[in-house]
Amino acid sequence: MPADLWVSPSDSGTEVSTGSVAESLAIARWCASHGWPVHPLAPGRKTPAGNCETCRDPAHDRKTCICRTAGRWCHGFHAATLDMTRINEWWATRPQMGVGVACGPANLIVIDVDAHAAVQPARNKLLPGIAIADDIDVSQMTTGFHTLAVLAALRAQPNPADDTSTLRVRTPSGGLHIWYRATDGRRWQCSTGTGSGRALAWQVDIRAHGGYIIAPGTATSVGTYTPVGTARMPAPLPTWLAHELERTHHLPPLHIPAPRPVPARARQAVIAAGGGRGPATKALATVLAEVAACAAAPEGTGFSEKLNRAAFTAGGLAAAGHLTEEDAERILLETAELARPGQERHSAQIIRSGMTAGARRPLRSGSRP
Repeated sequence: MPADLWVSPSDSGTEVSTGSVAESLAIARWCASHGWPVHPLAPGRKTPAGNCETCRDPAHDRKTCICRTAGRWCHGFHAATLDMTRINEWWATRPQMGVGVACGPANLIVIDVDAHAAVQPARNKLLPGIAIADDIDVSQMTTGFHTLAVLAALRAQPNPADDTSTLRVRTPSGGLHIWYRATDGRRWQCSTGTGSGRALAWQVDIRAHGGYIIAPGTATSVGTYTPVGTARMPAPLPTWLAHELERTHHLPPLHIPAPRPVPARARQAVIAAGGGRGPATKALATVLAEVAACAAAPEGTGFSEKLNRAAFTAGGLAAAGHLTEEDAERILLETAELARPGQERHSAQIIRSGMTAGARRPLRSGSRP
């Protein structure tokens, strides 16, 4: 095996190397094989690949955008996918693009340790929420490596930067990405910097729901994101770190979010396909709203069951002539993508099965789904 190859996953048959943009497709496939939805990064950069001309409009609403269902990478990590066919289409034609991983759908929490030259903030900003006595010299706390080490020492815990049990990735700027896996179903939130709200430590950022991380092996114009040590998979998030993240406000407020409505474009398509707001249209809109409401939580919502019911209803309506099969499938896919982005293949399988079963029982006007 060539020396530059750092992993050869037996479950995917894909070798991933560092230092060559030609390996981006292999990196993307390797990440997806482990359940981490991926999206393209602009060639040589850390930012997502650009949107299409329509999506660049500031007034454009990505929630109703059809680009993701059409197979385009617009809107960054919101377009992240596990679909190997789409991944092949993206990176086989543009292998110079980098690979980003959507942390939320992947259940990842990545500790992003920076080592940038920066002016040290006030001592109460070094470790938010932890008082540092005035007689303690903090002048040597110049990077995120220092603040994270001090936090771990204060809690009498091992330093995550030295955690050999989990995937760690050295960044081109000298920082470190420490990958962990969320195991409790809670939607940990991102943070950047040390503002007065959500922050773990100075020069230590958190990548979780609502963010992405650069995949190991990805090359940029300034260097390659290179794995450290032998671990190639994220370990479970340590309990003490979970407590610290909870203390520093990395969880959403304790309330039940209002169910999200059916996407505007899908709602309009339902009305148009059904010829108005008759019983058939109302029946489909009701079950679609249940699917869309699953977007309020990452799990435990019965998403598959609700999507199957919606597909069954749509199949019955299509069989009765209330709308075409093509319109029904498109509406279902758009709504499923809102609720569970990055799970196109899984959703498509449920939709096909549900519509096939529903087509055997055409839903006439006034009948119950």
